[in-house]
Amino acid sequence: MKKQFLCICLVLCLAACMRITAVAAGTNTSPVTSDIIREKEEQIKQAQEEKEALQNGLTNLQTIKKELETKRANLKEYVAQLDSSLMEIEQNIIELNQQIAAKEEEIKQNEAELEEALEREENQKESMIARIRFVYETGTPQFVDLLLKASNFGDFLNKADYVEKVVAYDRKLWQDYKEIREYVELCRDELELEKQILDQAKYNVELEQQNLEDLIDQKSRDIVSYETDINNKANAIKEYEAEIKAQEEEIAALEAAIAEEKKRIIASNGKVLTYDGGMFKFPLASYTRISDEYGMRIHPTLGVEQFHNGVDFASPKGTAIYAAYDGVVVAATYSGTMGNYVMIDHGDGLYTIYMHASALYVEKDDIVVRGETIAAVGSTGRSTGNHLHFSVRLNGEYTSPWNYLKE
Repeated sequence: MKKQFLCICLVLCLAACMRITAVAAGTNTSPVTSDIIREKEEQIKQAQEEKEALQNGLTNLQTIKKELETKRANLKEYVAQLDSSLMEIEQNIIELNQQIAAKEEEIKQNEAELEEALEREENQKESMIARIRFVYETGTPQFVDLLLKASNFGDFLNKADYVEKVVAYDRKLWQDYKEIREYVELCRDELELEKQILDQAKYNVELEQQNLEDLIDQKSRDIVSYETDINNKANAIKEYEAEIKAQEEEIAALEAAIAEEKKRIIASNGKVLTYDGGMFKFPLASYTRISDEYGMRIHPTLGVEQFHNGVDFASPKGTAIYAAYDGVVVAATYSGTMGNYVMIDHGDGLYTIYMHASALYVEKDDIVVRGETIAAVGSTGRSTGNHLHFSVRLNGEYTSPWNYLKE
């Protein structure tokens, strides 16, 4: 009878060992951990695609120049086409700078995530070392010996369950350690890739800035070349006068539309914007010099006497342009001669106009206050260098800006 019991125990022992081996060989992975690893792998894949998009997203300057060649015979079309390219590059630079800011924040988060993962890895390693040391120091018996020493069948089953749990626990420790090691490496890979993307974005901004400056320089040279060419002189003067006339008609039409709107408001007993006579704020954050004064002057390239309807302030590209006084924006758009421009109604027939901007920060019907940033200095439109052309109109006529502001 005793021999039969021992045989049964031996068979059950072998079966238990097979179950234990199966547990030890199984994949006892945590679904949460696996999900995190898969998510990290997907993030790395997306970052790689982002890097490739950056490498392929630069402006093709040679293509732009080739397209512009077909427009050179018509200065107006040429300037409009070139300004369109300039504005696309400007927008690209803005988006790249936004991407840089976002990427720097992502890198901070990824560095914190890696630090946390390294701490978890160290904790997991210490847990494994502690377990190995415990097994070594306590001299834990072999599992088969433990099972064979069972006093009865119930004791055998209890010991088999205990052994299975111990093996599962040890397997879990090892599996968790492998997963955290894998996660740490993925965090490192993602962080390195994010830093490469950041470097690429910064490099792209430098190249796009150079593209921008290259096109602005080319535009300046081509306008001067066109206007000083003796064969173009008569046509250039005629075109310039026609463009100035069109510019004034555009502004006059805006004024007329506003006057009609004010009449309608008065008729309905509404409140109309009025100018209180205060001194204007200087319309620029800074400037290097006055490149052209208000009044009659000899055109710098055409060589003919022309009325200059504002003051030109030479200033670095991107310098903030301020609203000179409280008012309502009646235009914030592009014109072939004025480039990107803003026109503000201050009431009582008084308007200010800000021309050649590289960027506009307001829209039609916006209410602005004295000193608010409305645009940035540029060289769009019929311009040969970065500057603000600042004009003041009173009751349908240009007037000297110096009547309303101090240098």
